[in-house]
Amino acid sequence: MKLNYKRTVCVGFAFFLICAFWQAYDNTIPLILTNKFGMSQTWSGLIMALDNVLALFMLPLFGAISDRCRSPRGRRTPFILIGTLVAAVAFVGLSFADNAQLSHISRVSAVDDPAALAVIYDTESDKALLTPGGESFVLSEKFTSDQYQAIRSQITENGKTVTNPDYTDYVVPARQAYAWQATAESPSTLVFFIVLLLVVLVSMATFRSPAVALMPDVTMKPLRSKANAVINLMGSAGGILVLALGMVFATSAVRNSLMSYTVYFAVIAGIMLLALLAFMLTVREPQFVEEMHRESAKYGIDEEEKTENGEKRGLSKGEKMSLGFILASIVLWFMGYNAVTSKYSVYASNILHKDYNFTLIIAQAAAIVSYLPVGIIASKVGRKKTILAGVVMLTAAFGIAAFMSSDSPTVLMNCMFALAGIAWATINVNSFPMVVEMCSGSDVGKYTGFYYTASMAAQVVTPIFSGFLMDKLGMTVLFPYAAVFVALAFVTMLFVKHGDSRPAAKKGVEALEDMDAD
Repeated sequence: MKLNYKRTVCVGFAFFLICAFWQAYDNTIPLILTNKFGMSQTWSGLIMALDNVLALFMLPLFGAISDRCRSPRGRRTPFILIGTLVAAVAFVGLSFADNAQLSHISRVSAVDDPAALAVIYDTESDKALLTPGGESFVLSEKFTSDQYQAIRSQITENGKTVTNPDYTDYVVPARQAYAWQATAESPSTLVFFIVLLLVVLVSMATFRSPAVALMPDVTMKPLRSKANAVINLMGSAGGILVLALGMVFATSAVRNSLMSYTVYFAVIAGIMLLALLAFMLTVREPQFVEEMHRESAKYGIDEEEKTENGEKRGLSKGEKMSLGFILASIVLWFMGYNAVTSKYSVYASNILHKDYNFTLIIAQAAAIVSYLPVGIIASKVGRKKTILAGVVMLTAAFGIAAFMSSDSPTVLMNCMFALAGIAWATINVNSFPMVVEMCSGSDVGKYTGFYYTASMAAQVVTPIFSGFLMDKLGMTVLFPYAAVFVALAFVTMLFVKHGDSRPAAKKGVEALEDMDAD
């Protein structure tokens, strides 16, 4: 019994384009909302949670709808095709709404321009503001107008050009306050931006469950951890490509905090469409599904498990309890993980003064190296034990990251992100197969919806809650928050008793080989 890697890679192009989109979305939308619309972390988190609110309802719905789809192209492919086309076009449209807002704050949009700094000082000098670290200040009590106009985004220390902490502490919050005032005076641009954002998010939600459900549709149950490793590897490749583009476009640079994203978004949309083209040219869904059923029959694997009366078998009490604990664990580790992914671009710019693109590439590269070994390890020691090890590693990575600052050694910071990438790969490769392991073949879309309902429920709450805490306690609360929730997932996973892969019954020559071995 061997995994068809070529077929799995072809199916993985759908996940490639999904992850490419979400990497760009998670990195740039928080920056747009805070830098250009002037939103607080709480309000930014609320907007970032919109996709997850939609997903709570749409992912199970479209997972179940795709289960019943009878298109000549298969159950999942039509959703992937239409959803990607709409999302790519609407994503480029977002950049035009962003440019419209940029024109509203044009008086302060030139970074390092003394005239822009003078406007900010004159408008915001007497207001109580907060540094990214949570310190309250009033500009007029900290600087004179001339002193403030002399602040530059970068300074030279020990022969190196570094981000000026006075800029991120005192210029950025004041400029964001100015941007929020401009948004309040002319909210139509924000409304248009959110409407387009909803179009993008609805489009993505219509095909995420079908795209993910396609892997178990074409893969036998015992091979799904390995296949999921390949799928996640494809997703990480999409994420790394977008992060590399972020470095090319310097999206994390202070000087580009008010850049136009039109070209960048257009390139991302182009990548999505090219991946879609590769998917449509290589994936013949009905044929792949039929091949999987033949292979399952060959090895005695029943995709449609039934009772003695011929009815589809439901979950036992123990399986239902395990499913509940798996879903609870998914909620908890996504509470921690998504808090970091949705806020890290802002955190890295203001606290660490690092290029978030590079550090996230470190994490993604470590994940890519880990995906296949993790799938193999899980097939040997079990998915549950593998996930528990990943939860321990992720808790440690976030716990250590909580103590890091802009002065921390770069090597140590990169090591922690590498550890986080390995840990997330360990968790992610095995959690989805554990959920779908308990369902029959006709219910894969439905159970895929359960998985994403749990993850999206966490991602509805955590950007808002973590943003609220960051507004009240400072941005440095981010990693301790994440570490606590991931640690709690370890506890709930201990109660999971079902969902590990079941060994396939061997027949014919293979069975005789085992007898000889005895």
